[in-house]
Amino acid sequence: MSLRRILFLYRRLFTQQLKAILEYTSDFYIMIGAAALTQVVGFLFLWVVFSRIPDIQGWTMWEVAFMYAAVYFSEGIGSLFFEGTWRLLRLVNMGELDRYLVRPVPLVLQVFCAGIGMNGIGNVLIGGTIIGMSLAHIRIDWNVWTVLGGLVMMASALTIRVAINLAANCSAFWIKASGNAFPLMVHNLSEFAKYPITIFSLGMQLFISLAIPFAFVSFFPAAALLGAGEWAVYGWLAPLVAVYCTAAALLLFRTGLRRYESAGN
Repeated sequence: MSLRRILFLYRRLFTQQLKAILEYTSDFYIMIGAAALTQVVGFLFLWVVFSRIPDIQGWTMWEVAFMYAAVYFSEGIGSLFFEGTWRLLRLVNMGELDRYLVRPVPLVLQVFCAGIGMNGIGNVLIGGTIIGMSLAHIRIDWNVWTVLGGLVMMASALTIRVAINLAANCSAFWIKASGNAFPLMVHNLSEFAKYPITIFSLGMQLFISLAIPFAFVSFFPAAALLGAGEWAVYGWLAPLVAVYCTAAALLLFRTGLRRYESAGN
């Protein structure tokens, strides 16, 4: 199936989900407001901390704010456009994956469009605003290559985030229960990526850089843009990490699909 066809199908599936959600306008505004408020409170926490100390191991307030906002921004994109990964448990347990399997549309694409997290709009808006404010206060030697590199690393970070979400939720194929805390546990590990990983132990640094590479969503791209010494070079590896995470997530999905037992008695 061509990329053009895939994008066309995604737009149609996404539009139908959006129409259903916008039927309840109050919920729509509440979700956006709640997500935005969470980010604002987190940013105020950073401001209070840095009002007492000048930096954290050489990282200034706006540099840390950039990492903090990058995590929320990527989370917002994932919620808004790929929220369906969090519906996988229900699709498996209720046998609803059956109707997706008989359609002549890529299964992963249908799973992505199984839901829309409107709270993602609040995360994207506030996260993007904080990123813009951070870049305005950080001295970066902007040129064509810096801009292109920044865009590539941003796209890679978003891909890594979505791939990790999909891989974690694939546990639904193996953990056959009404509740599955594993995806949420993996998701919460992104909290460590909101701050410079240098403040954590070596074991934790390796874990969020290699095992579940949330560090490539925020810390390493920030280090590359800021030219932060030996850490900068790792930021340019983000596209390779994105390819690895995508391949691993799709492999897990296809392997798990073989264990799918449908519904019935």
